[in-house]
Amino acid sequence: MVRGKIEMKRIENATSRQVTFSKRRNGLLKKAFELSVLCDAQVSVIIFSQKGRLYEFSSSDMQDTIKRYHKHAKAGQTNKIEVEEYVEQLKHESTAMAKKIENLEASQRKLLGHGLDSCSVEELQEITGQLERSVRNIRERKAHLFAEQMEQLRAKERLLLEENAKLSEEFGAQPRLQQLSVEEKGAVSYWSQSSLSSEVETELFIGPPITRC
Repeated sequence: MVRGKIEMKRIENATSRQVTFSKRRNGLLKKAFELSVLCDAQVSVIIFSQKGRLYEFSSSDMQDTIKRYHKHAKAGQTNKIEVEEYVEQLKHESTAMAKKIENLEASQRKLLGHGLDSCSVEELQEITGQLERSVRNIRERKAHLFAEQMEQLRAKERLLLEENAKLSEEFGAQPRLQQLSVEEKGAVSYWSQSSLSSEVETELFIGPPITRC
């Protein structure tokens, strides 16, 4: 005969409730014992009846198990608090970063000449100063590139003169570069400087306006 499914609610009949409690309590304690033996687990069970009577089972010392439980429960609570604090910190950092990006984008638009209608005279003066500093940095970088490339051309010229001198010694001919007139050498130098000026890279200083105290 198939056993009917018991509805999960409080048994109203006191006698049936006590019989069910005794059967289920013994079954629970038996399962706890089997689990501790079969799986080598530390198992403790504490049961209080409706009348306050204590029933318990523990595969080891009950007090040691309770201390161990409190230790792990406290550690878990601490970890949970740390995780919540870390998440809150990340939210604040994300908000601050978004605000910083917004300020940088607004500053960039102003440096490009957009959205200047709402700027005060002080803000416009600060933007002008930033642009002047950017132009100064560009000129310094341009002069540095000029100097580097001119030095490279001089080194290349020296190598060509040396090679030309060696060839002249071998074939007994006068070096071609030494035969150039003053005007021709000046034209070559002018052409080299013109080529350099067309290949110089520049950079623009873009950043948020520097607030004045």
